[in-house]
Amino acid sequence: MTRATTVRAVLAAAVLLVSVFITLTMSPRLGLDLQGGTRMVLQAKDSDTAKADRESTDRTLEVLRQRIDSLGVSEPTLTRSGEDRIIVELPDVQDPRQAADVIGKTAQLSFHAVQGPGTEEKTEEEGDAAPQDGPTLPDEQGGLLDLGPVQLSGAGVKDATASFDAQQGTGWSVALDFHKDAGKKWTDLTGDAACNPAQDERRRVAIVLDGKVISSPQVDPSVGCKVGLPSGSTQITGSFSADEARDLALLIKGGALPVPVEIVEQRTVGPTLGAAAIDASAQAALIGAAATALFITFMYRLFGALAALALAAYGVISYAALVVLGVTLTLPGLAGFVLAIGMAVDANVLVFERAREESAEHPNRSLISALTAGFRNAWSAVADSNVTTLIAAGLLFFLGSGPVKGFGVTLAIGVIASMFSALVIARALTEIAARSRFVSDYRGINGIARPGRVRTWLNARDPQLFRSPRRWLLVSTALVAVAVLGIFVRGVNLGVEFTGGRLVEYSTSRPVDVDTARTTIAAAGFDDAEVTTAGDGDLSVRTGKLDNDGEHALRSALAEEGGETTKVRDELIGPSLGDELRRNALIALGVAVFVQLAYLAVRFRWTFAVASVGALVHDVIVLVGAFAWLGRTVDGIFLAALLTVIGYSVNDSVVVFDRVRELWAKRPRTPVADVANRAVLQTVPRTVNTGMGALFILVALAVLGGDSLADFALALLIGICVGTYSSVMTAVPGALLLERSSKAPPPARKRAPGRKAGSPRAQRDPHDNGARV
Repeated sequence: MTRATTVRAVLAAAVLLVSVFITLTMSPRLGLDLQGGTRMVLQAKDSDTAKADRESTDRTLEVLRQRIDSLGVSEPTLTRSGEDRIIVELPDVQDPRQAADVIGKTAQLSFHAVQGPGTEEKTEEEGDAAPQDGPTLPDEQGGLLDLGPVQLSGAGVKDATASFDAQQGTGWSVALDFHKDAGKKWTDLTGDAACNPAQDERRRVAIVLDGKVISSPQVDPSVGCKVGLPSGSTQITGSFSADEARDLALLIKGGALPVPVEIVEQRTVGPTLGAAAIDASAQAALIGAAATALFITFMYRLFGALAALALAAYGVISYAALVVLGVTLTLPGLAGFVLAIGMAVDANVLVFERAREESAEHPNRSLISALTAGFRNAWSAVADSNVTTLIAAGLLFFLGSGPVKGFGVTLAIGVIASMFSALVIARALTEIAARSRFVSDYRGINGIARPGRVRTWLNARDPQLFRSPRRWLLVSTALVAVAVLGIFVRGVNLGVEFTGGRLVEYSTSRPVDVDTARTTIAAAGFDDAEVTTAGDGDLSVRTGKLDNDGEHALRSALAEEGGETTKVRDELIGPSLGDELRRNALIALGVAVFVQLAYLAVRFRWTFAVASVGALVHDVIVLVGAFAWLGRTVDGIFLAALLTVIGYSVNDSVVVFDRVRELWAKRPRTPVADVANRAVLQTVPRTVNTGMGALFILVALAVLGGDSLADFALALLIGICVGTYSSVMTAVPGALLLERSSKAPPPARKRAPGRKAGSPRAQRDPHDNGARV
């Protein structure tokens, strides 16, 4: 072995051993859509006394953290997002009503002296009572008692606990302990109230929470004027239930929110759905990876089998990277991890096809020499194609939201790990094998010493694909027209993520058909609810506006027909957030097009860049149109698939145009259409073999992934097929037409390593049409 091969082998072994150790000793961090629970996005809002900025949002987050810790939720996660949003994740919380009630309350606690009597309460004939400057308290005669200014705030409360007193008969109450200074104010407040006669309304002390009087106890007659109650503690009574007393104690103990908050997004996933998604994705990964490994072994024999081993190593390394980096693995992220396994073979396929070309052009070249040339010649296409995928992953992370970010992170890690797998692990294994005399002598075993059947057939036929580029562009235009027609005729079925509203999926113990469920839900007061089936007999209910109490009532109505009704999934998106997510989706697509155009313009000719971007726009329109015709939902998961398709489409175009650039630089006087034709024929085996690796995984996801991953897999299946077509039959004809109107010279030829400038080639290229280079 050479020194370079030894270094690669040692590095591969070290990384693989560390990855195996991490895999066996550490557990992944699962998102709520996989482990079950509730995720909320809170929007901080301006109040009369504070502005919702970064500082007030941070203080709000700390108050919420204390409240949630007091709820007893295991391993809650609270993070600030942007200037004024807070993301709250509550594992295992299936009914978010209690958590939302506790989280959403401002909890401004205050203590007032009763000044009454105040404004008389008007009857219905007289109209509504005039608004008061502050909270008021009804007296026994139906009038209103005015309250004095705040004399003690909730900030003075040191602790609050709920307790039940069966002996005194007061039931549930909340005991308060005051800080030292606040305790003195409490003594002064009750001492002043004690100066009024017994049973006088002014002898009461009003305790107000968020502008509402929750208790107004009379100061005991035994308390003397200006003496007051002890400064240590007091009790709030008011016919509380156990839950009400506990929630009140949590609110008071957690403190007041500096600014009010509004729930703009809420997602709840049942634990069974997450477990089923994990099992389905694991099965899809095993079956898809096994099919991919068998396929690549069949195509490239021994070297294909070694690449399959590198593929298995890739899976371990990328999984270990996700774990050690603490990446939250979401459902789209899990699907991205599975998908990346299929796409990881791309670099190996590029290398092996280039090595086959070297062996065919130079039959006397040694196997190790052909393999080394394959790695060297494929490097440009491998680098460019992976950079375009990383661009798509970056856009998903920075412009996506929620689980879509996890998909972007997973995809990026997968790309980097696949590069290491192909260029280090697979290269070390194949170089060691190539140096074996047995492998070198038996050309049918190694898999790269002979051209593949597809390449042989294409070389024999030598079809001229681009004699009339406009014909292919007419076909592409027709596909776009059909897609646009579907968008206008059928309409795009935007999910609640982009429109706002609520989507809840239920599982019932007894089968309930859609018509019965729709009638039952309408009778319960939800006339505008859309009811559909969601797979496995589940029911999906979508409404415009539905709070947590309304959702509970809707579930109860379904339970009358279907028996035990379990909430499988729950998504609530506020209208403002829906508008924002829809706007961000359009921005993400626009940025994706612009960034890909800029990158390709730098790396290639402007004609190639414009043609590639035209092809990816073609893919976007066709994919959206296909979902419109099929009536499938376009949501955040679809956006993740769409941006992945953009990366894949540009990936394919890059491989083709990289070969066009290489061949044209060698034969600058050859017509560009002939160069493009030969480049496409040479890259067809790579395109087909790489696409097959991804298709195996996606078919497995579509069949085994269940309803949660079906649309994601379908979008990628359509996108990869359309992208493979457009990278050849849209991008290349477009580039040829642009080249006809361009006066730019052919690309300059790169000088081969070890050759002097101007030295002649030893062999004449039969496809050169007489041109010398």
